[in-house]
Amino acid sequence: METQHQAPRAIDHLVLPVGSLDVARARLSALGFTVSADAVHPFGTENACVFFADDTYLEPLAVAGREDCEAAAKAGNVFVARDQAFRFRKGEGLSAIVVKSDDASADDRRFRRDGFGAGDILEFARPMRFPDGREINAAFTLAFAADLRGPDFFLFACQRINALPTDRGALLVHDNGVVGISRIVLVEDNPSDFQYLLEIGLCQRDVMAHSFGISLVAANATVDALTPEGFTAHFGGVSSRKGRGLEGAAVVFHCRDIGVTEACLAGNAIAYQKLGARLIVAPAPGQGVLFVFEEQA
Repeated sequence: METQHQAPRAIDHLVLPVGSLDVARARLSALGFTVSADAVHPFGTENACVFFADDTYLEPLAVAGREDCEAAAKAGNVFVARDQAFRFRKGEGLSAIVVKSDDASADDRRFRRDGFGAGDILEFARPMRFPDGREINAAFTLAFAADLRGPDFFLFACQRINALPTDRGALLVHDNGVVGISRIVLVEDNPSDFQYLLEIGLCQRDVMAHSFGISLVAANATVDALTPEGFTAHFGGVSSRKGRGLEGAAVVFHCRDIGVTEACLAGNAIAYQKLGARLIVAPAPGQGVLFVFEEQA
C-alpha cells in the first residue's frame, strides 16, 4: 500500500439514496437546507443536491427511469448497480463517501492494486442549473472502491473534469446556518475489520483506535466507524443492523450559530433531541440517516 506517500483526501460529497426527490426536497427544506434544482443522470438516476460553503455537498439520489437504471447496471455501471443493491436491502440511507480526486484513473489503479477495486471507471456529464440562471455542463470521472464483505457501503474518487463554479450563490446559504460537514459516522460490529478500505479510500493510514471503534481524519472532515454501542453512546440513537459490514449511520454538520439552527428546526416543527451542545434529528423519509448539528469551533 502506498497511501502513506499521499496527503489525506478531502470529502467531496455523500450519496444518500432516497425513494423520492420530492419527499427529500420537502424534508431537507424543512430542516433548513437550500436544495438545488433536480438534475438527471444519463443512466437513469436523478439528484437534488445540497451544497455547502466548505465545498462539500449532499447528494440525495433517486431513480428517474427504472429501465434505464437496470440497463446501465447490466452494462457494468458500478454507481447504478450498487445503488440498486442498496435500495433492495436498505431502501434509504447513506450508501457512499466520495473523495475529491485529481486523477481518477490513478485512483482506480491504486484501488485495484490494494485489493479494493469495485469495477470499471465511470465517465459522464450532466447539465447543472443555478438559481441565478447560469447553467453548466458538469463532467465527472469516478473510480470505485469496496470491500466485498460489506454490501451496503462503498467509496469512490470523483474527478471533476469541468470544475463547478466556486461561487454557487444562494445555494450555499441555508436557513439552519450549516456551513459544512464535520463528521461522517459509520457503524460496524468490529470496525477495525474494515479499516483498510477506509485507509485506501481516504489516503489516510493514521487510524485512531478507541474503545468505541476507529476514526480517520480526512482533509476536511472526520470519518468515524463505531460499534453499535459506540454509536448509541455518542448520539443517543440505536443503529439498525442487517448483518455485518459498514453502514452509514449519521452525518454531523457544523453551523455558525447553534441557536439559529435550533430556532429553524423548532420553527419548522422538526422534532430534535438536545445532547450536550448538539442537536440530533432522527432519520425520516427523504433524510435516511441521523442528522447532527453542532456549532463550528
